[in-house]
Amino acid sequence: MRIQERTGAGNGRSAGSAQPAIGERLPTPPRERKPALAALAVLLILVGALGATMLVLRAGDRVEVVKVTSDIQAGESVGDHVISVLVADDASINYVPWAQIGELKKLKAKSPIYKGTVVIGEMFAEGAELPAGKVSVGVSLKEGQYPAGIKPGDTVAVYRVGDTGSSGSRGSSNATGSSGSSGADNSLIVERAKVSSVKSDSDSTISSTNLPVTLILDSGQAAAVTAAASAGQVALVIVPGN
Repeated sequence: MRIQERTGAGNGRSAGSAQPAIGERLPTPPRERKPALAALAVLLILVGALGATMLVLRAGDRVEVVKVTSDIQAGESVGDHVISVLVADDASINYVPWAQIGELKKLKAKSPIYKGTVVIGEMFAEGAELPAGKVSVGVSLKEGQYPAGIKPGDTVAVYRVGDTGSSGSRGSSNATGSSGSSGADNSLIVERAKVSSVKSDSDSTISSTNLPVTLILDSGQAAAVTAAASAGQVALVIVPGN
């Protein structure tokens, strides 16, 4: 009897110990490793880093070129209306390097160049190139024969006027003779002409009371304008279209 009881008690203990204790977690199977996915993740990280590096290097590959700060008319030099800017280097674009600004100022614009334009070499030539049928005419104007603030690019009307100022007998006789030949004073010669250049006192070492202005107009109007200009009877008026 004692032997059976001990055996039963032992069996009871064995049966009880085979069951997991309350609160204990069952063992989990080991996770399956995927080396291919890990290698792909590393590769993507490397590609992203390389792309960022290339962008940084590309952003640093810049050149200093010329940009105009005001409108430049055909036949006009850029003068001092320029600044230097940095742009991405591109061998297919003929930028004018800032180091060549001295040589650029010796050239003339082949066509109007507008404010804010980054210029290229093809925009300039050694001589002014006028459109077909146009000519360039210079006039020398006294104070009162041009509006204040006149500048290159303005559109003006050209009038023949009688010289009624205090410029002397010579100016008066010229005005009278020219007026007689034209038949009337204060007549319109050119309805619309473009101001190509305006030469101020700062552009010359010789001070003058007259303002030299260069106009671009139709070739058929040149004779009348030059005749009136030689007599001191030209006046300019800025008209709409500027």
